Amino acid sequence: MTGFLDTPAGHAPAAERFWLAVTGTTLSARRGDGAFATLLPAAGDATLRVQVVGDPPARGHLDLHVDDPFTAAAEAEALGAAEVRRDDDLVVLRSPGGVVFCLVGWAGERSAPPARCWPGGQASLADQLCLDIPAAGYDAETAFWRAVTGWAYDPMPHCPEFRRLLSPGSVPVRLLLQRLDAGPAGVHVDLACDDVDAEVARHEVLGATVVHRVPGDWTTLRDPAGRAYCVTARPPV
Repeated sequence: MTGFLDTPAGHAPAAERFWLAVTGTTLSARRGDGAFATLLPAAGDATLRVQVVGDPPARGHLDLHVDDPFTAAAEAEALGAAEVRRDDDLVVLRSPGGVVFCLVGWAGERSAPPARCWPGGQASLADQLCLDIPAAGYDAETAFWRAVTGWAYDPMPHCPEFRRLLSPGSVPVRLLLQRLDAGPAGVHVDLACDDVDAEVARHEVLGATVVHRVPGDWTTLRDPAGRAYCVTARPPV
């Protein structure tokens, strides 16, 4: 699984510079007529990629890496997904709750990148994708993603607005499902860190804007393109 940061062309250069600085990665060679690139960590496999898109707003989606995208698409459609389009090597689908995702080929990625340590003393790692799901379809969407991934399920009864799918050790990206009281379905990136305040301050210097703080737990920010993401108090491993 990898996360995609989809950014309208006018904001893409600033957004890419921001995410390279936030994650401590380097940008791969561009591909697909310049629309696509990968954020390359110093070690391990990449977990984030970028795409220049023609329509606002800045947003995210996830890719599931599978042996055969077309066979996997048929299985996902049988579970309730709808095909958006297909290309020579991938299929774009929409989940029953409206989350856009792609099925792409697997190239053997299985190694998690290490956390980065920063001058403030904190360490951080972009290690989680959060699916933002409207409340009306939350149960059905949870069932869909459990079936599609086959991952172990943690209902998180102490946090009823969240549920978690536990990825196997060979998949370095976690998957969180968040129930929304309002707003459209979507995907955002979460970073784990061992000092939220220090990490948030670093992001603000780089151009992020704080939206909401939950002291001791997480902070929601917006990147220079206006895309929401979170810095969370979790061990960055």
